[in-house]
Amino acid sequence: MDRITISTFQLFAMFPDAESARVYFESRLWPDGVRCPVCAEPKNITTRKRRGFYRCNRCREDFTVCTGTIFERTHVPLHKWLYAMYLLVTARKGISSLQLSKQIGVTQKTAWFMLQRLREACGSDLDKLCGIVEVDETHVGGLEQNKHERDKLRVGRGAVGKTTVVGLRERGPGGRLIAHPVDAPDAVNLQSAVFRHVEQGSGIHTDEAAAYAGLDDNLFFKHETVNHSAGEYARGDINVNSIESVWAVLKRGLIGVYHKVSKKHLHRYLNEFAFRLNDGDVKRHTFDRLDSLIRHAAGKRLTFAECIA
Repeated sequence: MDRITISTFQLFAMFPDAESARVYFESRLWPDGVRCPVCAEPKNITTRKRRGFYRCNRCREDFTVCTGTIFERTHVPLHKWLYAMYLLVTARKGISSLQLSKQIGVTQKTAWFMLQRLREACGSDLDKLCGIVEVDETHVGGLEQNKHERDKLRVGRGAVGKTTVVGLRERGPGGRLIAHPVDAPDAVNLQSAVFRHVEQGSGIHTDEAAAYAGLDDNLFFKHETVNHSAGEYARGDINVNSIESVWAVLKRGLIGVYHKVSKKHLHRYLNEFAFRLNDGDVKRHTFDRLDSLIRHAAGKRLTFAECIA
């Protein structure tokens, strides 16, 4: 086995069926033994009704390892879920629901819902970023010239008809990323994101966009800019190259893999890409990345009705 990765063949050999995957999920979600997801009392558990099913002796609730997670009430075997998670953390630009459906033998509709639930798990509340933080915004959506006539807005160029995404990334190895949609690329939205996600006293690097100008007027951050319009992309160690590299990977994934992402679900796709850069770093062993995603899956639920509402 490779030092930090495992192959698809090795994964299938280790988890050939739903039972082996269930044991693995239980070892990760319940490292100290079976725990009731309702009353969280480990001492009062739990009589085993049948393999994988438990009953809490205190609250009399029946549960499995899927209860209280994104896997709750799933009809897809757990080893197929595990393979989908493997693909999500190892595919740099993501995997489409059509491709996943072919690889695990489910319908495209089921594969799409599985990926949406996994993206829901990828979302997490990180501690505030610190040190030097690069901040930038991008716009996601189709070009006006490529749209059908009925969909064209005909009100200008640039960001017209697109959704603005703000991104903040810590400088240096292991630097964390936060990215989410905002209503507009104005000072209120962009500066609010900085104050919400960055520790006071940190250094902020941005481009020369006017929306960031107000950051110079307070004592909370040390704000430095590079002037892209003048052909300046770095001045010493002042640049926004790391966050712009994130946009490069994001857009190649959205265009090349997913082709089109609705504004309604965009935040989940951003969660997925941010997770791969944070917990899914390729320098970590594949199982460490899988463990992170499994831990994030606990305490979250996304029903199909909520997803399409």
